[in-house]
Amino acid sequence: MNWQPNRQGEMTLQQQIIQWITEQIERGDWVAGTKLPTQRQLAMQFGVNRSTVQQALEELKAAGILESKVGSGVYVTDNSWDSFIAQTQPNWQKYIDTSLHKPNYHTIQIINEYEQRDDVIRLGTGELAPNLLPTVEIEASLKDLSLQPKALGYSSPQGSEKLRKAICEYVQKRGIHAKPQNVCIVSGALQALQLIAVGLLEQGSIVFQEQTSYLNSVHPFQSVGMQMMAIYRDEQLAQTLAQRKRKRQAVFYAVPTLNNPTGRVWTTLEKKQLYEACKASRIPIIEDDVYHELLFEAATPPIKSMDASGQVLYIGSVSKTLSPGLRIGWLIGPTTVIERLADIKMQTDYGSSAISQEVVLHWLQTGKYEKHIKSLRKELLCRANFVEGILQESFADIASWSQPKGGFYIWLKFHEPIVDKALFTKLLHRQVLINPGYIYDPNDSQHIRLSYAYATYEELKVGLQTLYECVFELIECNKE
Repeated sequence: MNWQPNRQGEMTLQQQIIQWITEQIERGDWVAGTKLPTQRQLAMQFGVNRSTVQQALEELKAAGILESKVGSGVYVTDNSWDSFIAQTQPNWQKYIDTSLHKPNYHTIQIINEYEQRDDVIRLGTGELAPNLLPTVEIEASLKDLSLQPKALGYSSPQGSEKLRKAICEYVQKRGIHAKPQNVCIVSGALQALQLIAVGLLEQGSIVFQEQTSYLNSVHPFQSVGMQMMAIYRDEQLAQTLAQRKRKRQAVFYAVPTLNNPTGRVWTTLEKKQLYEACKASRIPIIEDDVYHELLFEAATPPIKSMDASGQVLYIGSVSKTLSPGLRIGWLIGPTTVIERLADIKMQTDYGSSAISQEVVLHWLQTGKYEKHIKSLRKELLCRANFVEGILQESFADIASWSQPKGGFYIWLKFHEPIVDKALFTKLLHRQVLINPGYIYDPNDSQHIRLSYAYATYEELKVGLQTLYECVFELIECNKE
């Protein structure tokens, strides 16, 4: 043993010693149970300070390759080979734990997993039932389409110009005046939020939202260093926004029509008050309007229709109405903003599906889309009435709710704070999947987001009966 580290090498003395000892064990020269020379002996052999040897040995101990035995010395561990194998692979868990994007709540991860199972009754799912999707009509549309070769390639950064023109004509009925250059086609509303987060805001920016918010169940802003801040829309709103914002960048995220998860619909006055309050502090508004077409009664104008200065970024989508699988939505805003976000989108996915864009364009231009919407609203109203009938019959003594005004959801509030992970798990064991309120507001222990849009009528009946039984058992236990 006449090896010594190279003092002119690129590696430190300590790293070279670690590498040398590792090689002795890998070659089998030092087998499991081998006792190493003392630190003093190794220091003399290597021609280094004893502290350098000590640090190298400590690192090998931490890796599980060496171990100390009190009063005896340092030995090669019995599982040193396993430790070597682990060291030859990247420490993926460390990569995951220190990555930028925040993991979902464990409850949401479970929801995402169990929503793929056919043996589970989905009482909280935010999508249409398969039989409500116009599958046959979409299939027929694919046959009717006359695709040009260019349409099968990558789309332009902002998406198909024909589709953008059709969207401008469609939203004009809502009082929104936009030109194709004001529109960016996105792969659903969530991508629009992600693009805004990475393309418009600096780290530490404030994202104002209501106390109960869809944004709490996903992390497009939190994962890039934004500060989420819940705000009550009261008479002090303008002052509150100004005080909280100060000199930082900020945006206000709003779902004024059929809020997810509460189902609430703002009045025109409420929309105007928010617009004016944000305008006073120069706070952009993100208006998420993906549910408005599902109102059972006529919709009031969106906040974007009041916008004369490009303050509102407006998000629409066909995911809640036509097909989530098409992955087509749109973002409307000032040209400079749209060009910036389109550039980022091209860097991430090179544009939304060209074929999906052609399908949506076909449905908008032929009137199929609006015809489908009318039929869909009627079906959702029947489902809402069916679920409300069950609630009136079985839940009136233990919960309260507001009559749904459209969309997918009833925001069911139990009289007692019983909605927790235990209830979620208890129901899951009985093949019933719910969306508990705490995923939208961490402090909420009374609500669940009840969806009437996905489960069959029989599943809704069975699932709600199971929900009642589990809740009733908890209430009775709490009395004892």
